[in-house]
Amino acid sequence: MAEKSCCLALIMDNISIRLAQTADLPAIYELVKELAVYEKAGEQVTASLEDYQRDFAAGIFEAQVAEVDNHIAGTVIYYMTYSTWKGRMLYLEDFVVQQAYRRYGIGQRLFDAFLQTAREKEARLVKWQVLDWNEPAIAFYQKNRAIIEQEWWNGKIFLE
Repeated sequence: MAEKSCCLALIMDNISIRLAQTADLPAIYELVKELAVYEKAGEQVTASLEDYQRDFAAGIFEAQVAEVDNHIAGTVIYYMTYSTWKGRMLYLEDFVVQQAYRRYGIGQRLFDAFLQTAREKEARLVKWQVLDWNEPAIAFYQKNRAIIEQEWWNGKIFLE
């Protein structure tokens, strides 16, 4: 037990959260693919690394990464959008921590950094989606005082 708390302390002391850079995109892309597999939809990732690079350079999305000893262990990917009822809104597109790095507080630190970014951008609202079967994620968001809506349904059209 003492060995486990020693490792936990070492990891927690070595976590840094920072804005993503272009060089981070391959690691971010791999994290997104890992998330898609977890969500039982790995084959649905059709965006390429080149798409990420082009769209990141164009400012279509932003990201922050969690690093542990120079290894990217997690990311939040987001973009500014607009709520006609509330005003500025920061949309959390993806939030993932590598399986091996979960339970060390990395997710909380990434989420807190995302919320701080929303405040700095003067957003009045942050929003995201969570799968109804993803109980660990739902519990995490509820612990952070999130409202998990169940009355709105998603609509989408794929443009080929």
